[in-house]
Order: sequence, then C-alpha cells, then structure tokens
Amino acid sequence: MAESADLRERGRCAYRLRDWADAYALLSSADRESPLEADDLELWVTTAYLTGHDDVGDDLSARACRECADGDPARAARYALRLAILLLLRGEAARSGGWLTRARRLLDHRGGDCAERGYLLVPAAFEHLVEGDPASAEAASAEAAAIAERFSDLDLLALGRLGVGQALVAAGRITPALALLDEVMVAVTADEVSPIFAGIVYCAVIETCQEALDLRRAREWTVALTRWCEAQPDLVPYRGQCMVHRSEIMLVQGVWADALDEARRACESLAGRPAAGAAFYQLAEVHRLRGEFGQAEDAYRQASRWIPQPQPGMALLRMAQGHVDAAAAMLRRALEGAVGFVAPRPAGIEPAPPAAVRSRLLAANVEVMIAAGDLVAARAGVHELVAIADHVGALLLRAMALHATGAIRVAEHDPDAAEVLRRAWRAWQDLDAPYEAARVRVLMGLACRELEDPDSADMEFDAARLVFEQLGAVPDVTRVRAFMRAGPQAGGAGPLTAREVQVLRLVATGMTNRAVAAELFLSEKTVARHVSNIFTKLGVSSRAAATAYAYEHALV
Repeated sequence: MAESADLRERGRCAYRLRDWADAYALLSSADRESPLEADDLELWVTTAYLTGHDDVGDDLSARACRECADGDPARAARYALRLAILLLLRGEAARSGGWLTRARRLLDHRGGDCAERGYLLVPAAFEHLVEGDPASAEAASAEAAAIAERFSDLDLLALGRLGVGQALVAAGRITPALALLDEVMVAVTADEVSPIFAGIVYCAVIETCQEALDLRRAREWTVALTRWCEAQPDLVPYRGQCMVHRSEIMLVQGVWADALDEARRACESLAGRPAAGAAFYQLAEVHRLRGEFGQAEDAYRQASRWIPQPQPGMALLRMAQGHVDAAAAMLRRALEGAVGFVAPRPAGIEPAPPAAVRSRLLAANVEVMIAAGDLVAARAGVHELVAIADHVGALLLRAMALHATGAIRVAEHDPDAAEVLRRAWRAWQDLDAPYEAARVRVLMGLACRELEDPDSADMEFDAARLVFEQLGAVPDVTRVRAFMRAGPQAGGAGPLTAREVQVLRLVATGMTNRAVAAELFLSEKTVARHVSNIFTKLGVSSRAAATAYAYEHALV
C-alpha cells in the first residue's frame, strides 16, 4: 500500500508538471498495486488520452462511468459524455451515440438540473453543423453556454461558445463569430480549460478561422497551438492537426521544404484517423506545386479515402498535366455539389456551404475555364467570386477575386487588366503569400505585352521567375521561361522565332495544343500552325523529337 501511495503521489506531481507520459506510467503502476480512486482515476484517464493511448482512455472512461454510476451519477454521466464527444470527433458515430444514450439515462435517473445536461448539447450542435443547419447548431451551443455559466463550468463554456462561433461562420456572420472565438481562445491560453478540451478548441478555432478565410488569425492561433504543443513534449493527440495547420501556413508563406516535411509528419501522426484526409490533401498540394505530379496523385488518392472529392487540388493537377477537359469535368462536378452562394438565410432554411469551400472551387474553375478557352464560364465564375468577396469582406477572398478578375481581363485582352492585377499583387503581398503574388506578376507581364511594352513584360516575368525558383515551383519556372522574350536559355533557339520558342517550351512540358493555346492566350488553330512550323524548321516529325531538341539546345 505504501508503494501504491508513493506512485499515486508521484503521478499527481507529474500531472501538475504536465509530464503526461510519466504521469500515465506512474498512475498505471499505482493502479496495478491498488485500484485508483475516482480523483486519481480521472488523472489517469486524462493522461491516457493526452499520450495517445486512446483505447486505454476509452476503457478507463467506461470503468470510471461504471464505478461512479451508483454513488455519483452526474460524474458518471460526465465520463460518458466526454467519451461520446471524443468518439464523435474520431468518426465513431455509433459508439458515440451509445454513450450519449447512457449519459442521458444516468442524468434522467439523477433528476434535476446540472452542468452535465449542457454537455449533451455539444454533440447535438456538432451534428446540426454537419447536416448544414447552423441555426439549430447555434441555438444548441448557446443553450450549452448558458448552462455552463449557471454552473461555472469553464470546459462547457468554451465548448458552447466554440459551437456558437462555428455556427455563425457557417451562417456567414463572420465578424461576431471571430470576436467570440477570440474570447474562447483567451480562456484556453489562460489555462482555464482542461487539457483534453483545450486541444480540441485550439484545433477547431484554427479550422474555423480558415473556413472564415481569415488567414492572419489562422496563422496567429497556429503559432499559439504550436507553442502549446511544444510546451508538452509528451502530447500526442494534437500533434497531427497542429502539423497540418503549420504546413498550410508554411505553404502560403513560401517555406515549401518545411511545409513538405510537416505534411509528411502529419500523415504519419494521423494514420488511420479521419483527420488523415486533410493531411494527405495538404501533402498532395505541396507535391503538386513543386511539380512532383506522381507523388501528388498518390497523396490525393490517399486523401480521397476520407475526402470524397479532393478538390480543387486534383483538378489543378490534371490541368498542370495538360488534361484540361478532365480538370473541367472534376470541377463541374464539385461545384454542382456545392450550391451557389447566397447571403445568410433565415433560421430553418438550409444555408449555403461555407464561403471558403466554394470560393476555392470557383478560383480554380476560373483558371481551368480560361485554359479551356471558355471565357463565358470563366467570367461567370469571376462574378460569383467577386460577390462572395464583397459579402464576406475577408482580405484573402478579396485577393482571390482580384486575381481572378485580372486573369479573365488578360484573357479578354482588356487594356485595364494591369490596374486590377496591381491591386491583386498588393493584396497577396499584404497576406505574405509570395507564390500567389508571383503568379499575379506573370499575368502582369502578359498584360504589359498586350500594351506593346515588352521590356516591362520581361521585368515582370523575370521577377516572377526568381520567386518561383526560390520556392521550388518547377512547373511555374518552366512556364514563365516560355513567356520570356529573350531569357538566359534562349540562345539555342536556332531557326525558331521567339513565339515558336515559347510554344516549343510548353510542348516540351507535355502540354496539348489546347493547353498551350490557353497558356499563351492564342487560338488552338494558331498553336497548331506554330507546331507545324516548328516541325518543319527543325526537321522533325513528332512532339517527342521536338522536345528532345528543346532539351538538347537548353530551351527548357
């Protein structure tokens, strides 16, 4: 007994110091000597989850629920409710429902009001959000928060306010949502929330900021989450989600090598869990932008185990491979599944999908439609994207809308394209997004060329090329070199004109005539004529032979 008491005390001390692995091991040993009582059992349950022993945590929660059922049904219900919430977040809806039913039965047997009745509303609010009913989700979450305030339950208060914030974002009411989420995070960073729920809230707030397209907030809270995780080296459950968010931020900020490493670690950490879908999608995005198309496709397929349509990434991969028609079909299907954007609707009516989802699909679709030569469809996508940006007001959305507007104006040979593109470039610069800013500079170069200003065009292309090379954006480097009037690698052009060199460089990347036409804003017939002239001048009869010439003469 003395040894058991010593182990329990050392376990409690380790818990207070947040040495979760030591606390878990010590309390496990203490329980083998003598079964832990309720308070120590609660610490053991917590350390099991925090160190990634989910199955053990589930078993211990069930044991604690049984042991408390007769003497303290409210505490037993709390164990059941926390287990139900954790199971729901892991995607185990049936088991979660079973534990919710048990918790409800325990509370009905106990009778009276208590904080635990508020926890019953948390999974209900989550289900309402999944079903596309933010009004019901907000109502359930607000009621949970009110119960939390009556009983001074800070965990429940954080979960309730989190749910209200998520519901407001889903309904398009961004400003009040973000203010509420900031308040929730104040409680978390002040250690007012228990460790298990603190991690859940951290990740959920960051994801919600991303849905709200508030990149700066998402970045700020991602840094906070990273510090929180690093301060607890033994922590396991939140490492994977933290890595996904960090990788997303790194990718935007242009730290691509680190983004790739972080995405790989996230995939390993989250293997077998539903959250692995986001990790593999992020890994695929990094590979795609780096031009590692085979690895990108493998990762998108892994992501599709949890994400039915890994879009728009997969479509953009197909476009980069020259399969514009396939890309267009993918995005058409994805957009049909996400109904058109509308302003927030009255309670009881199913809302439009989050602006983040539809806007990313629209931005990609504009790019693909321009590549396909369907400027009418591209213009329609721009109009809808601008409407979303005007309604939501997020800087990220404004940058996307200006970028798309500039792209369609270049495709339509609009002389005013340059002014819109300058605004788009400034918006991306304000967001510290070098890759997107460089893509805008490519469009600015094309706009300058339309204005018969080749010197300015080449300066824009060269500035973009330098950024792409620093990032490791291989496909973009190849494309921008094709646009350059007289780059450092054009010396081996031989009998070809500058325009024919541009066409050959793109053909050498595997692009079809249609894709080349879209890239250079020419007709497909004109590209076919250029390809024919290239074959004649070089004395070759196939695209493969022309490609070989391009490589032999350092044109690509």
